[in-house]
Amino acid sequence: MQAFKILIPHFKHYKKDIFAALVAIIVSAFATLYQPRLLENIQRAIMLDQKDIVVRDGIILVVLGIVAIISGVFNVYYAARIAQGVTSDLREEIYAKIQSFSFGNIENFSAGSLTTRLINDMNQIMNMLMQLFMQLLRMPILIVGSFIFCIVIIPRFWWATVIMVALIIGFGIYVLKQMNSLFDKFQKTMDKISGRAQETLQGVRVVKSFNQGPQEIKKFNQTSDRLNNYNIVIGYWFSTIMPAFQLIAYLVITLVVYLIGQGIAAHPTDVAVVSPFVNYILTLLWTIMIAGMTMMQFARGNISLGRIKEILDTEPDIKFNENASTDILGSSVEFDHVSFTYPDGEDETLKDISFKIKPGQMVGIVGATGSGKSTLAQLIARLYDPTKGEVKIGGHNLKDVNETALRKTVAFVLQRAILFSGTIASNLRQGNSRARMHELQRAANMAQASEFIERYNDSFDHEVEERSSNFSGGQKQRLSIARGLVAKTPILILDDSTSALDAESEKKVQQALEHELPDTTTFIIAQKIVSVVHADTILVLDDGKLVAQGTHAELLKTSPVYQEIFKTQKGKRGGK
Repeated sequence: MQAFKILIPHFKHYKKDIFAALVAIIVSAFATLYQPRLLENIQRAIMLDQKDIVVRDGIILVVLGIVAIISGVFNVYYAARIAQGVTSDLREEIYAKIQSFSFGNIENFSAGSLTTRLINDMNQIMNMLMQLFMQLLRMPILIVGSFIFCIVIIPRFWWATVIMVALIIGFGIYVLKQMNSLFDKFQKTMDKISGRAQETLQGVRVVKSFNQGPQEIKKFNQTSDRLNNYNIVIGYWFSTIMPAFQLIAYLVITLVVYLIGQGIAAHPTDVAVVSPFVNYILTLLWTIMIAGMTMMQFARGNISLGRIKEILDTEPDIKFNENASTDILGSSVEFDHVSFTYPDGEDETLKDISFKIKPGQMVGIVGATGSGKSTLAQLIARLYDPTKGEVKIGGHNLKDVNETALRKTVAFVLQRAILFSGTIASNLRQGNSRARMHELQRAANMAQASEFIERYNDSFDHEVEERSSNFSGGQKQRLSIARGLVAKTPILILDDSTSALDAESEKKVQQALEHELPDTTTFIIAQKIVSVVHADTILVLDDGKLVAQGTHAELLKTSPVYQEIFKTQKGKRGGK
């Protein structure tokens, strides 16, 4: 139960609720335990014709019943408050932790697994906490109390109660061991089915375009069937518990009642204790059964807690210096013998790259697919750290800077434009939450997004649907560029972010960047050389190496790799 420790800090916020829940549990448990004892007294009083005792204990019995009900209601109320509150706090802590993860951390877990942990595993933890404050703390009182009263009522049959408890607990432990591994497999399969569903839904256009629906259904069904099989086996084990426990208890009750009947002549007062004895035996039975079910819920919750603890224990691959200045770093960029290998990779993606970029320069980055262009850009934004060498902005090694300072300095516009549910304005303000309307309009004009935004009656308040399905690829890219421009950072990175734009729109965006942002250091990653011909300097990458650097004119004279790319693309344009 090491994972349970992650909940302790959150319990501190609910001390009053925990105290109230515990008091309600204790009152309810003792009220439940004392009722059969009163029933025994009433039966003895009836046999002795003591009407005053019957009336008195009868009233007390009714009052105890009411007290048990009221305390039970309070217990459920406070248990729910604790479970919901702690789970909500823990979920927020987990989400904040995930936000601190690097790309590498997220890839190690996978988005589907993290989603499952935030939803399914947290629900399991909430159920476990409900059981903890409703049942588990109540169980020891009822079990110990019922066990003692069973022996006190008929001392000579103490062994029957001991045998029953031993058999039930032994069988329960065996079942619990069998189910622990099943719960673990169930949660891991839940990760897979969540990841597969998420992947298929995000790529639904590809699935439909290539008529892969039947194949995806088959893959999903295989995983779903595996999950179903685990669920069925878990259900089988659950279905054996109650009948097995009941069989053991009823056999013990039958045996004791038979023995009492055989010795009634020697012990005539045993007639009055049969009913309370049966009540205590049944209370003991149901308590152990509920305890068993609760322990299984705990086993399941403990596995989920372990999966949540795994997230909390994971240290982000990238750590910032929180004591460093939060001021903007500057706009010069330097790579000093930088090499990089992805966490799960074997070969270097970038190999011994060195260059210096002055403030305000426009930099083009070109190369064949897989040459490392996007990886280089990600190192500037410190989405990854280099394996070797140093990346510097404004003369500062990025490993020594404050995260706030870096985010103020660098804006990254990805090739795959991702917009969030909300409005156009709310998406653009992700670049700068304090941006005013005229700043949004200026950024939209530069990104050539105004032409379609102005067609909407609600303009910047136009709704962005889930996964931005109401916008085309080019519109999403233009909004994504505008979001980067709203940030007004000294360094702007465009990772092939005009690939979905037509030639005219792309040219207008480039001109706007050149004329409207003269002091901004701009990196343009492009597949097409025409996108970077006006850059102050162009970096040419080939197989992870920086093979050339210079202007378009210089590279046409000195770089065979650049010449080959240019000739190939010129030939394609000529063919058109």
